[in-house]
Amino acid sequence: MRRDSLFFHADFRRLWAGDTASQVGAFAGHTVIPLLAATVLAATPFQMGLLTAAETIAFLIIGLPAGVWVDRMRRRVLMLRADFVRAALLFTVPLAWWAGVLSLTQLIVVATLVGVATVFFDVAYQSYLPSLVGREHLLEGNAKLQASQSVAFLTGPGIGGGLVQLAGAANAVLMTGVGFLTSALCLLRIRTVEEVPERNEGARLLPQIAEGLRFVFKDPALRSIVACTGTCNLFNGAFTAVQILFLNRTLGLPPAAVGIVLAIGGVGGIVGAVFAGRITARLGQARSIWLVPLLTWPLQLLIPLAEPGWMVALIPGALLFTGFGIIIYNVAQVSYRQAVCPDRLLGRMNASVRFIVWGMLPLGGLLGGALGETIGIRATVWFAIIGESAAVLWVVFSPIRKLRDLPKEPITVG
Repeated sequence: MRRDSLFFHADFRRLWAGDTASQVGAFAGHTVIPLLAATVLAATPFQMGLLTAAETIAFLIIGLPAGVWVDRMRRRVLMLRADFVRAALLFTVPLAWWAGVLSLTQLIVVATLVGVATVFFDVAYQSYLPSLVGREHLLEGNAKLQASQSVAFLTGPGIGGGLVQLAGAANAVLMTGVGFLTSALCLLRIRTVEEVPERNEGARLLPQIAEGLRFVFKDPALRSIVACTGTCNLFNGAFTAVQILFLNRTLGLPPAAVGIVLAIGGVGGIVGAVFAGRITARLGQARSIWLVPLLTWPLQLLIPLAEPGWMVALIPGALLFTGFGIIIYNVAQVSYRQAVCPDRLLGRMNASVRFIVWGMLPLGGLLGGALGETIGIRATVWFAIIGESAAVLWVVFSPIRKLRDLPKEPITVG
């Protein structure tokens, strides 16, 4: 192993460990909370859509100003506060259950407020990595962090489904809160001193937001990445709104089996993250953004073909390959964004991208919930999967197709 590998970077290891704990808790929660709503609180498809939308609606509401605030603050401190807030909010769910007062309204409120804290954590987190490891290690750092996400995607749903089966859904929510607390403890141990950002007290909020948006939409390659990810997330939000109902009610899977099926995609993601460096070196860092998803994302079309019995295996089979493609895409496109953006704009750039691409998730959730009520769950799954698979066309027909590797220097802002 090379001595310049991030494995030997102590503070990156702490960030990596904290992120892994946070992701495991989060993915367990993504399975536990919908199962709690579906099996204990008897939520309808539209209510499931509302719950899905609540998890990410904050990106639409405060996503853009959050980028300005992140650029004005120390990012690690902001991440710590977000972790503690998320843990405290999630602990209220089992407390309410034990007191006999838990309601769907509380779940939606908690999901919304956790989403607000997540906006700040995610924008700060992606803006913090370049200053912690340097731009020359962005691909390696993002690959390792995506590996953590894939491990979490693999183990989190299985752990969540198993805990629901053994201890009940409300008690299983504790897992998510513990994950965020563990993340905070790891972040507290980082020793690298973060520079205090320059603050222009006279700068107005709206012009600074506009500067971040202009940067994102000025570059045609970056614009196509945002369109691709946003379209994918819109349809993924629609699928997420009905996927638990599809697996549990349409296909008749118990909670533990639901968790296992959803976890399989993490196996492909782990493989993708482990081999991301080799694949991007062989194909080209920029070329991987469009070629790998073009070859893997359409396999999702197997999912709505599943039926009770052996044909349920079509779902984990499809998730295995698409999970691989999604992780390679994410490593490559996040590294591209970080490579082309000047340091002073990182928070606003990431916030602008997140505002658009994550803002599509609540809209997709509402759309999926409404369609689930009107055209049925399986038809909604078909609609969502077709749209999600076609999202890759944005980057296929873009200037990225003419590039092989990432730019060496940030884009000059005029």
